[in-house]
Amino acid sequence: MLESIKLPITVKADVNLVLVALTLMGLVTRLCGINFPKAVVFDEVYYGQFVSLYMKQLFFIDESGPPLGHMILALGAYLGGFDGNFVWDRIGAEYTSNVPVWSLRVIPALAGALCVPLGYQVMVELRYSHLTAVGATLLLLLENALIVQSRFMLLESLLIFFLLTAVLFYLRFHNAYSSGERSLTLWVWLVMSGVSCACALGVKYTGVFTYMLLLGLAVFHTWQLIGNQALSNALVMVQVMVRSFALLILPVLCYFGFFYVHLSLLCRSGPHDPMMSSAFQASLEVTWCMAYSVQMFFCMYSFLCFFSVCPASYSVSNLCAEFQGGLSRITQWQPLEVAYGSQVTLRSVSSKPVPCWLHSHRVNYPIRYEDGRGSSHQQQITCYPFKDVNNWWVIKDPGRQELVVSSPPQTVKHGDIIQLVHGMTSRFLNTHDVAAPVSPHLQEVSGYIDFNVSMPSQNLWKVEILNRESERAVWKTIYSEVQLVHVNTSAVLKLSGASLPEWGFRQLEVVGDKLSKGYQQRWAWNVEEHRYGRSHEQKEREQELHSPTHIDISRNLTFIDKFLEVQLKMLTMKIEETEHKYSSSPLEWVTMDTNIVYWLHPSSNAQIHLIGNIVTWTFANLGLALFSLLFIWYLLRRRRNIHDIPEETWHQFVQAGAVCAGGWVVNYLPFFMMEKTLFLYHYLPALTFKILLLSVVIEHLHVHIFRSSLQRRSLEGVLLAGLALVYVCYHTLSPFTYGYPELSSEDIPFLRWRESWDILIRQH
Repeated sequence: MLESIKLPITVKADVNLVLVALTLMGLVTRLCGINFPKAVVFDEVYYGQFVSLYMKQLFFIDESGPPLGHMILALGAYLGGFDGNFVWDRIGAEYTSNVPVWSLRVIPALAGALCVPLGYQVMVELRYSHLTAVGATLLLLLENALIVQSRFMLLESLLIFFLLTAVLFYLRFHNAYSSGERSLTLWVWLVMSGVSCACALGVKYTGVFTYMLLLGLAVFHTWQLIGNQALSNALVMVQVMVRSFALLILPVLCYFGFFYVHLSLLCRSGPHDPMMSSAFQASLEVTWCMAYSVQMFFCMYSFLCFFSVCPASYSVSNLCAEFQGGLSRITQWQPLEVAYGSQVTLRSVSSKPVPCWLHSHRVNYPIRYEDGRGSSHQQQITCYPFKDVNNWWVIKDPGRQELVVSSPPQTVKHGDIIQLVHGMTSRFLNTHDVAAPVSPHLQEVSGYIDFNVSMPSQNLWKVEILNRESERAVWKTIYSEVQLVHVNTSAVLKLSGASLPEWGFRQLEVVGDKLSKGYQQRWAWNVEEHRYGRSHEQKEREQELHSPTHIDISRNLTFIDKFLEVQLKMLTMKIEETEHKYSSSPLEWVTMDTNIVYWLHPSSNAQIHLIGNIVTWTFANLGLALFSLLFIWYLLRRRRNIHDIPEETWHQFVQAGAVCAGGWVVNYLPFFMMEKTLFLYHYLPALTFKILLLSVVIEHLHVHIFRSSLQRRSLEGVLLAGLALVYVCYHTLSPFTYGYPELSSEDIPFLRWRESWDILIRQH
């Protein structure tokens, strides 16, 4: 057997030395000196907060996008040994010794560096020459804006990396299949394209635009495949199913996987707990109140106190204690099924404008409002955004006088009639045909007081469990979303969303709505805190309401439940957009009329700006215009049955346009329809595709438009001069790209090439 082995054993490999050299240059331009400055740079102040929360496994929601990008940044922090202890409060703050700056920035820098060879390979897969691919790669290599965005703890380089890999892998699959290859590697490329699409979407939702573009290409190619009469029906069916799995089902599974890892890591209660449902909060592990959580909630506390929503005695220590351990600390010993005699807090399922609980206090509505309307002058009912003993209510059986749970407990089911008694004041929850204080088209809700006037008590409520599984479902703590329908008037108890005036302490208005139809979160409530009442006397009951719950119950949400709730919150959360000093409109991006100051040295002229290579941007704009003119010209000529270029060249030109021009369109035009604060860096994915398109146009001009040797030599001379200008521009702007060397106050004005650029000059 040993004699059959031929020695020596050798391995042969083809190495593209040009590609290796370009990759190394990409690594040098992106990674060299990434630990400078050792201070927070622009959006690092934003993403750093999430990295710290990952390190501490504290739950959070980022409404700007999915979690994959944050998890990749957190991976770098984890590998660097970061403990999460840093206050991300301002741009320019010096990093402390425990922050591994190089590790935090290295993964985005690697992704940005790898985009350079990826551009080369995409051009080759589009069937353009290696020289054209080198030209495109050099433009990507020397693009200052792409370099700046890659060197810090930001997400755009990751997004562009996954976009290019998705395009590259799909083109490799399509080209290999078109050439007759049927190996396993062929399908690996397709699967990797689907995974890359999922990763792009997992980094930022804007990744969906390129994903849709690739799906369009795949649908077109699959449609051509279906029309191929040489293939059997069974083979066509298999092809369609495999492509559907790789490009539709697999990305969805990956997207679910990102959230599974995200929610598995963030298993502890954190600063965004109150935004979630009671069931979600209760599923989080107990943690101690950390300084970061206090900092986050202090902002909410200050905002609410500014509008007099919280009592004067409410302090930051109260706030810390309230959220210490999250809802799981409070609810882990509660009974599951609500019964007559249960003591409960009712939380509005809607978190808008803030999470709040059904509340009452020993203050009545004013006899007359500011507009002259009269009220019932009964006890105020509000929705209060803080934990408070006045949030407790007792579920009473209208047929019994006792306010305790019987033995065995008589559970409340869907369709049952109940009364709600305020725990601390013994007032019945009541509504009647009196206009609400702030929303006069709706009914007032009050704690009934008998003033011996012709205003009888109307305190019967029907329980409707909105997410019930059967018609006699039992009302369950945390899980059940209930609608309370007034028996006398058919009005639904709901949160109006308005705030009461000063006489109502700026708390949120609760009303009765007769016209409520369908489902809205504002009229859904769930029991959050719950105990079985045992006290017969009011004084004993008040003491009982101040004590902790003590009955054990286990509750767990499934991953799908958590995923759907988090996804819904992310898609529906609306943070008020404010005008940023460096925000810009999409029209300003094309000609780079704007820049962003990323970092300023506190005492010198050293500074970092997001400014692109203006020569590259100008040439890319020219390339886009030329491509559009050529495409329209060829299209019109072909309509007249005039074929200026070979059919194969036309198909190559169209495919390159679909990928490169289409990539620019789908990554640029949607921003005109977005109602959010936009910045120059949002244009970088579109810019990347536009640079590739420029190389497509140049080769097309050289091969198919300029036919004589003189014309081609002239074009080559222009191209060499253009590349020299690109390098000169890159080198000239490099102090703004890398932050060093420091420029003098005399040098900086010469780099302000546009009046609209914001450049700082310190006079020493």
